[in-house]
Amino acid sequence: MDITLLAINWPSVGLKVAQLLLSLSILIILHEFGHYITAKWFKCRVEKFYLFFDPWFSIVKKKVGDTVYGIGWLPLGGYVKISGMVDESMDKEQLKLPPQPWEFRSKPAWQRLIIMLGGVTVNILLAFIIYAGILMAWGEDKMPNKSVKNGIWVTDSLMYEIGLRDGDKVIAVNNDTIQYFEDIPKKILFSGGGQINIVRNAKDTNIEIPRSLIGQLVEKKKSKGRLFLPRIPAILGDFDKNDTSNAKKAGLQFWDKIVKVDSVNIEYFDEAAAYFGTKKNGQVMLTVERQGKEILLPVQLDEDGKMNPTMLSFKHFDSLGVLKIDHKDYGFFAAFPAGFKLAVTSLKDYIDQFKLILSPSTGAYKAVGGFKTMGSIFSGTEWDWQRFWEITALFSVILAFMNLLPIPALDGGHVMFTLGEMIPGRKPSEKFLEYAQIFGFVILMALMLYANGNDWFGWGKGR
Repeated sequence: MDITLLAINWPSVGLKVAQLLLSLSILIILHEFGHYITAKWFKCRVEKFYLFFDPWFSIVKKKVGDTVYGIGWLPLGGYVKISGMVDESMDKEQLKLPPQPWEFRSKPAWQRLIIMLGGVTVNILLAFIIYAGILMAWGEDKMPNKSVKNGIWVTDSLMYEIGLRDGDKVIAVNNDTIQYFEDIPKKILFSGGGQINIVRNAKDTNIEIPRSLIGQLVEKKKSKGRLFLPRIPAILGDFDKNDTSNAKKAGLQFWDKIVKVDSVNIEYFDEAAAYFGTKKNGQVMLTVERQGKEILLPVQLDEDGKMNPTMLSFKHFDSLGVLKIDHKDYGFFAAFPAGFKLAVTSLKDYIDQFKLILSPSTGAYKAVGGFKTMGSIFSGTEWDWQRFWEITALFSVILAFMNLLPIPALDGGHVMFTLGEMIPGRKPSEKFLEYAQIFGFVILMALMLYANGNDWFGWGKGR
């Protein structure tokens, strides 16, 4: 057995897999339902409705009326099989027979177009509804960039290499003023080059953004963390009861404030982290302020020079006046326009990412991932419903966009051919559609192989 398997946190992996499967199941069922309901609307016969694919056998299946409903064993998607349609089933025998009134190929082009757009339409509506639901249930928290008085804490080594420093105040990216702190990483990563406009030591200056920044991040990072945080005082948060960190073992407690490490005075977490980095696998003496008294605590650092403390939450720092969190609650009627706006913003952001992926000079293609990347986005410590629905809404937007790409075998390919039929008035032959379907399927399998190979073997990273 590969001994590295013993180091995998299997409960965490299982939790992420469960969340990913539930999220994809919801999206697949509703996407296919969009095709199903529109096909039924135009009186097409739907032969199959499947969650996941079912080559050779199904986990569950039951025929109701003309339709077999089932769950396949291969979780790479799902499908509805509509009579008389050239699709992934490649049912050539049916297509050899004369067209029947209940078949897809017998319907007018405009009806076929609506059927093909049904899945994408449902995904867009679903994202909009989920975002609205999130706003109603949890509201919205944003951190005004102007409230981050102490500047940033650079937590990523590449951000340090391009020139950012702890305490810098990021004002704009390419002269586009930053309104909320959470938008800074997105603005930098999606810029495709340019400048970060900062204030350092009360002076305006600019940091050049390498066009290949995303590619460099993929090559350098073993884990996906934040590029930077607000610069915050070294005050500890509450420890989880199952916490096994060196910080908890040393006796550190909620609200402890680190004021000195060995003989070095400390004000911010980044100062403590920088000093810890020089004492890897060593022991340091912390001076902490607790209820008005100073206490000395020896702490053992790990091989990365960390004690892994829990930091005080941003909401607590808001109460201390260190920064500000704007919280907004949404009622039923206010949530829907705001949810629509979030869905549109997510779509725009993904299109910006897609453009970067298509530009080799950015190196963004190295970040393309498959199921491992998708699963890693979910929480591995607890089932966080807010996070789950945020990711599901994002996946719904991505699924809608990707399905509209003009690739045969995707909805966008069918839409492209149908529009081509409607505009010049000439319908492609069924033989052409069969070959196009095969070609599109090969492209999709190649893309899927590349994405998942990138996850596990780093194919796009040159390793």
